[in-house]
Amino acid sequence: MGVPVWFEVGTYAVLGVLLLVDLAVVGRRPHTPPLRESAAWVGFYAGLALLFALALAVVADTDAAAAFTAGWLTEYSLSVDNLFVFVVIFGRFAVPRDYQQKVLFVGILLSLVLRGGFIVVGAEIIDRFSWIFYLFGAFLLWTAVQLLRGGHSPSESDYRENVAIRTARRLLPMEPVYEGARLTTTVGGRVRLTPMVLVFVAIGTTDLLFALDSIPAIFGLTTDAFIVFTATLFALMGLRQLYFLLGDLLDRLIYLSAGLAAVLGFIGLKLVVDALHENEVPFVNGGHPVEWAFETPTWVSLVVVVGTLAVTAAASLAVSRRRASV
Repeated sequence: MGVPVWFEVGTYAVLGVLLLVDLAVVGRRPHTPPLRESAAWVGFYAGLALLFALALAVVADTDAAAAFTAGWLTEYSLSVDNLFVFVVIFGRFAVPRDYQQKVLFVGILLSLVLRGGFIVVGAEIIDRFSWIFYLFGAFLLWTAVQLLRGGHSPSESDYRENVAIRTARRLLPMEPVYEGARLTTTVGGRVRLTPMVLVFVAIGTTDLLFALDSIPAIFGLTTDAFIVFTATLFALMGLRQLYFLLGDLLDRLIYLSAGLAAVLGFIGLKLVVDALHENEVPFVNGGHPVEWAFETPTWVSLVVVVGTLAVTAAASLAVSRRRASV
């Protein structure tokens, strides 16, 4: 059973209003949100995502709800990993804490635009070329290996400016001092750029790299573009408040990379097996489906994702607490 058109339109309308409200809250005044405010927003968005999954089960079916939930949790976890990089960027460029909320919001909007574009392109490619799942699967397996080899969260000493940042720093008329959250300032009657421009370049290029990881991952769980997009959107909403809620807790999620590697590795293998099950590539089994290959049920993916992330979080916090007590 597909998702009704009225449900899709209503979903986009409600989520659009929520984004506008969030923008109004951020634009009202730059500040560091207190713990209670951050917790309330994070709880609201998480509860909204679960209610949406329940609504999908009613208007569509339980497979759609399970696919959304697994995709949302996977994207949410990848987004939390993205927060580690944001922390490093804020430290590297000495972004004033009161203006970090605005930078985060812009970064999340950029991420939404980039991922939305990749979703549209990805859905079209998948519709035309079934063999793309082999490439998606191989890419996710490679990403999982890279996460395992990294073995730790990035730190400021690990950070290296990419080509885009180095080029902007060299060519643009730049002042070394922030002017609030503004991108420009006036010095001696001439318009100059502030370091905030470099921060946005760093955030934007980081978002692009994370989008390349996240979109194949969620397409490995479902090819329904509506579910893919809503799972991605729900994962990004509330991420700004989650950054301030977690605070030092981010440093305690020591096994997050390992957990993400396991999830991406599972999805990568699932994509390859699913591709073999539907195989049309002429040099693989003569262009015929492979007999032993099977299509992984959606509920299995949900159990694997939820179980892996739960074990990862519990192990991280337990080991961090033990180390702190020594």
